[in-house]
Order: sequence, then structure tokens, then C-alpha cells
Amino acid sequence: MTLHVERLGAGPDLVLLHGWALHGGMWSAVAARLGARFRVHVVDLPGHGHSRGMAFTDLDTLAAHVAGAVPAGSAVCGWSLGAHVAMKLAAIAKLGIRALGLVAATPSFVSREGWSPGIAPATLARFARDLRHDRDGTVRAFLQLNARGAAGARACVRQLEGLLAGRPAADEGALAAGLDVLAMTDLRAESARLRQPAWVIHGLRDELVPADAGRFLATAMPNARFVGIDEAAHAVLVTHADAVAGALERIDG
Repeated sequence: MTLHVERLGAGPDLVLLHGWALHGGMWSAVAARLGARFRVHVVDLPGHGHSRGMAFTDLDTLAAHVAGAVPAGSAVCGWSLGAHVAMKLAAIAKLGIRALGLVAATPSFVSREGWSPGIAPATLARFARDLRHDRDGTVRAFLQLNARGAAGARACVRQLEGLLAGRPAADEGALAAGLDVLAMTDLRAESARLRQPAWVIHGLRDELVPADAGRFLATAMPNARFVGIDEAAHAVLVTHADAVAGALERIDG
């Protein structure tokens, strides 16, 4: 099994990584615009979409699977869980990642000592329990969290559901492993060592990953800039694709 990557456009390489339970099709509107300026590589993460059957156990193995499909010198942009992967890729010296885009990103998805802009660990643990008993219902609940806070939240959920249906559903092993990654990952210290130019793009109504998490990254990373998007929640790349694409068009400065 190999990682599924769709490519479009011409120019400098730009890799796009999606979030938990979803697939690369979530980037469709953004990728179509970016293809006029970049050679865009839209990845289905292991176990998701057309990459079903690829297993991972933690963030390091997830990033290692993706690294094999990343051309040296690429810019990498990740959304939500994909942002964790993007930050890991940026730390791999031999890849020479030239720039980062971090959309709806956080160094730590759950709250922990010294970190409040996260969900309660018990909430994520409940998602993991629910996943074992009702996979489809748990994914639907997650889509609703992606839209919560957005202007037109119901329409956003319908849009997410339509996009999700366009590719095979993530396998249960990948969903469970992805929740483990979200529960365990804390990149606060690591983010401060990433020196690439970075755009941190965040919906200012995001109720799943508060905008303060993105502001933290933009402050911690020495060459990062924060872009807040009004009226947008966690699914900002779907509801505000033009604004996200407009920011990413400047990823190289």
C-alpha cells in the first residue's frame, strides 16, 4: 500500500495535509486556486481516504509515512491533525522544508499543565470510547464540532459531509490511532525550534481549537505570522477557502 497523493499545477512544491477522520478532498477549493502558482500535492493521510490500509501508531510513524511523498524543499501546510504532521516534517533536516502553513493548528489538542487552550482530556477519551461503539456517529459529531461557531454552521456541516462522502471512509484503526496522537502530542517546545517562515491561519470563531492556540504558535515560532479569519470556525479551509488560499499564496514571503 502506498500513500495516495493527488497533484495539480506547476511551480514550487506545496504539500497539503488534512485533519482527523477526513481526507485530502477537504482541500479541493483551496488546491484549485493554489494550483495556479504551485505544484500542489494533496495527501490522503495513512488510513484515510484512498490511503486506507496504511497503519500508524504515533505521530512519528505518521510523519515518516508522509515524508516519503514530500519532495525536498517543499512548503508544507497542515490543517488540525495535519498541522501536527507538518511541524514534524519541518523538523526533518533532510527534507529541507522551506515554509510552513498551519491552519486551525495547536501545539497540544488537549489541555495539560501550563496549557489551557485545549479540550479536556476526558472529552477526547469519550470520543475514543464512542468510536468503538458507533464509528459513524462519532465522525458525524466531529464534523459538527468542526462547524461549531461558524456563521452558517448547518450549511458547513452539510458541506463537510458532502466532501467526506467523496472518498472512502477512514479505517477504524487509523481513527483510533489519530485520537491517540491528538491526546499525546505536545509540540510547544518543538515549535519554538522551527525557523521556517510560517503562516498560522485560524478561524476566529473556532470552538474546537481556540484562536489563542494559533496565536501561541505564531509567537513561539521565530518567523511566523498570524492570520485571523472572521466568521470562521475550525473548518476554515472549507468555509473560507479563498481567504485561506490567499494567505497561502504568500507562503514564500
